[in-house]
Amino acid sequence: MKTDSAVSGGVAGAGDEARHILVVDDDDRLRALLGRYLGDQGYRVTGASDATDARAKLAGIAFDLVIVDVMMPGESGLAFSRFLRASTDLPILMLTAMGEPENRIAGLEAGVDDYLAKPFEPRELLLRIATILRRTGPRAGGSPEQRPSAVKLGAFAFDLARNALMKGKETIKLTTAEAELLGLFARRAGVTQNRDALCAQIGADPNGRALDVQITRLRRKIEPKPSEPRYLVTIWGEGYVLRPDREG
Repeated sequence: MKTDSAVSGGVAGAGDEARHILVVDDDDRLRALLGRYLGDQGYRVTGASDATDARAKLAGIAFDLVIVDVMMPGESGLAFSRFLRASTDLPILMLTAMGEPENRIAGLEAGVDDYLAKPFEPRELLLRIATILRRTGPRAGGSPEQRPSAVKLGAFAFDLARNALMKGKETIKLTTAEAELLGLFARRAGVTQNRDALCAQIGADPNGRALDVQITRLRRKIEPKPSEPRYLVTIWGEGYVLRPDREG
């Protein structure tokens, strides 16, 4: 069995081409177990005992996914997730305690991609990781400086700084809710977003139709043929994705 020092101080698992996961948890035993299990499944794993340790590792290493525990001493997993989402597009899987739905909701509001309640089955963790990585693609992270200032959607462009939909020099009228939702998609263009997570971020009931209504309205404004969406696409069983035009 790999020791936790091997996981926390360096990298455990497969070679350089493997997907690289950062595990942020103050539980030494859990970090060691995850390092061993995920390493055996072909992932590279680096451990961090708290948010400060994680920030230091993020500064020098490219990761594909971050697993973070919601309850940590010092900076909480929620606060750290908000920092990550504001500064990078790295996918985040949050670990929460069983029976604490408020933490799961807060995590989704902070922009995490998925959550898993402790204790969990290792196989379920593996499946959730695979699903997230399949949605986001390799090396999803990127600094704000690397992101485009606008997302092009045919004749339209969504200005990320102004949260405004433009057609040439004309500003297309959006409701506050529409602008917020389109901004969520535009800032993670090309990434499939979970329906429940979107509902949490816009304050909609996941069992209701509010999100679907907003998406229908957005399609009427940005799609050449709303009944056959080209840009704001449904990924059945997973969620929605915004697929902008490629530059050049």
